[in-house]
Amino acid sequence: MILYDEGIIHMKGMVYVKPLNGKVALVTGASRGAGRGIAVELGKAGAIVYVTGRSTKGNSTNDWPGTIDETVSQIEASGGVGVAVRCDHTNDSETEEVINRIRKDQGKLDILVNNVWGAHDLGIEAKPFWELPLKHWDTMFTAGVRAQLVTNHFAIPLLRENKQALIIHTTFWDEDKYTGHFYYDLAKNSLVRMAYGLSIELKHDNIAVLAVSPGFMRTELVLKHHQADEEHWQDSEELARTETPYYIGRGIKALACDPHVIEKSGQVLKVGDLAKEYQFTDLDGRFVPPFTL
Repeated sequence: MILYDEGIIHMKGMVYVKPLNGKVALVTGASRGAGRGIAVELGKAGAIVYVTGRSTKGNSTNDWPGTIDETVSQIEASGGVGVAVRCDHTNDSETEEVINRIRKDQGKLDILVNNVWGAHDLGIEAKPFWELPLKHWDTMFTAGVRAQLVTNHFAIPLLRENKQALIIHTTFWDEDKYTGHFYYDLAKNSLVRMAYGLSIELKHDNIAVLAVSPGFMRTELVLKHHQADEEHWQDSEELARTETPYYIGRGIKALACDPHVIEKSGQVLKVGDLAKEYQFTDLDGRFVPPFTL
């Protein structure tokens, strides 16, 4: 039997202190996918996790599976504390209000995970740049890169009030390889550069800023596209190299628990490499190697 009491786990007569007990985290774009996996893992580790997104109970974006309320329910089922806040991160005032609420509720913010990403609204077409609709700029830069930048803009003053803090940008990176989609490649590399620039500006504030790159994730939308589920994904050859969104969640949790994470500031890290360093596996016990194109 496991009992949870103020961030302390009592299990089989032994007591384990949750490593992120007392920390406050914000995970943007956490209705589903990587955002949900990250939020749940941070919650398991004891952080109070604010979860933002557009999808709420009874009103999911594009009728996709997953809402911020379901993410919070999953956090709570794991013994954690989650707070769902509906936010369209393309609306600056809504983003600012999220930070104001965290300041009012908690008086601080320790961990910011910039995961919001709008490209799912349009999808990613395998076409050359000149044949792609210009709308890709809006979905990947306005609702992706700029949305993460704006969250930083409003959150950093609160983060700077701490003795130390952590900012994560989720991205995709495979050294200097081209992803094959012009807008996607440009946007994801912009996030890497954003993390690097902020790491320099925030170095003296003891705020570590990192970009973290997962592999091919079995998100709800990926499983839906392949007409599969978590119980039968191994039947599909196309999903053979995939990992769950909780793999990146465990990687970011490990970084958040590392007292020396500032030494990594400015870097872009692959989840598979983090798994090697911090000795964790995916939900099914597998070590999934770093993803390469």
